[in-house]
Amino acid sequence: MIKSVLPLSLIIALRFFGLFLVLPVISVYAMNLEGATPTLVGVVIGGYALTQMIFQVPFGVISDKLGRKGTIVIGLILFAIGSLICAVSTDIYTLLFGRLLQGAGAIGAVVTATISDLVKEEQRSKAMATMGMFIGIAFAASMAAGPTIGASFGVHTLFYITMAIALGSIFVLLKMVPNPPHITHTYNKKVEMGAVLGNVNLIKMNITNFLQKGLMTFAFMLIPIVLTKHFGWELGELWKVYIPAMIFGFIAMAPAAIIAEKKGKFREILVIGIVFFAVSYLIIGFSPSATVFVIGVVIFFIGFNMHEPIMQSLASKFAKVHQRGLVLGIFNSAGYLGTFLGGVLGGMFYNEENLSTMVIVIALICALWAVLILTMANPAKKKFAYLSLNEFHLENSGNLTNDAIDEWYINNTENVIAIKYDNEKISEEEIKALLR
Repeated sequence: MIKSVLPLSLIIALRFFGLFLVLPVISVYAMNLEGATPTLVGVVIGGYALTQMIFQVPFGVISDKLGRKGTIVIGLILFAIGSLICAVSTDIYTLLFGRLLQGAGAIGAVVTATISDLVKEEQRSKAMATMGMFIGIAFAASMAAGPTIGASFGVHTLFYITMAIALGSIFVLLKMVPNPPHITHTYNKKVEMGAVLGNVNLIKMNITNFLQKGLMTFAFMLIPIVLTKHFGWELGELWKVYIPAMIFGFIAMAPAAIIAEKKGKFREILVIGIVFFAVSYLIIGFSPSATVFVIGVVIFFIGFNMHEPIMQSLASKFAKVHQRGLVLGIFNSAGYLGTFLGGVLGGMFYNEENLSTMVIVIALICALWAVLILTMANPAKKKFAYLSLNEFHLENSGNLTNDAIDEWYINNTENVIAIKYDNEKISEEEIKALLR
């Protein structure tokens, strides 16, 4: 598992590092460009998410049909070109175009689906948690590096770094990531869009990703502007808020992932994170001093980092193997829609006079969000049987219609039939008997 998951986790983490690197400083940087307005700055902050949202599902579906690796390479090339355009831009519109092109390389769902292809079901939670951890580390590192590098060498340097990261990730992909196995979905070759869109648990996860990413983007719109304009901080001082947030957020990640994955407490961890979001925004909105404001920011990042390691894993648990690219594509699209709207609405409605009203509205939304998650079931634990087709007979697969059998598919690369089942209702020996 390690040889497959670590390179892919590194690729997605590096890509997120490149995106996150500019977030702590981009609102202040963009505001000083020719043609900038608060609304356009908000679109620049969340603009990459608009094209991510548009292309996430097509990339996921294409990868299901034409292969994962080639799709990922195309996405990384688009991301590199977009980063270069951002680096050389001198006006707000060129910067916006570059940000949109960055987002067009929508490979998040494809990387996640690739990990799912390469890792057995019983190890998948650990693999997804590993990827989430890498993303969380990338997020934390970018919070410290972005303001420091941006203040010392210019924000445009950050975009050159993201371009280099994208090109380096292609090398990692081609040299270190094994090819996914060839899987035949013999029992069901058709992806039922209605079943995916109508899955209540997936709907709740999509809403969760939408709100989490929206609140994150709005926070990045808010934090540098308030600290520099209201509290008089310099751009190079922003590390004083982001490094504490990084440290405490990083500390929160591991316990949250362990409790969710090992104890099956996904729902509870999500609700605790939502409570942190609500409390943090109320503190930010009513803070009388920079110190209190920083405490609010730290609380926000604790909640965000509690969510991040488990989100992809939880969404994938509600998807069947032949739906995974589509399901994760929709899930990521919902998150990127939240990212886009968080930046745009933040740019449109933010001003210091109505900040207190805005944070009260956000707290109320969080309360409704928590109620929604409390109605979601934690995913049931299932087992997998991997049976060699040299020993068991595929022509008897018609017997695998038992209600205790969740799904099955053929892994042609390893010449096995993989069967997901509820071990409280049927045993592996009984499954073997059905195929003999």
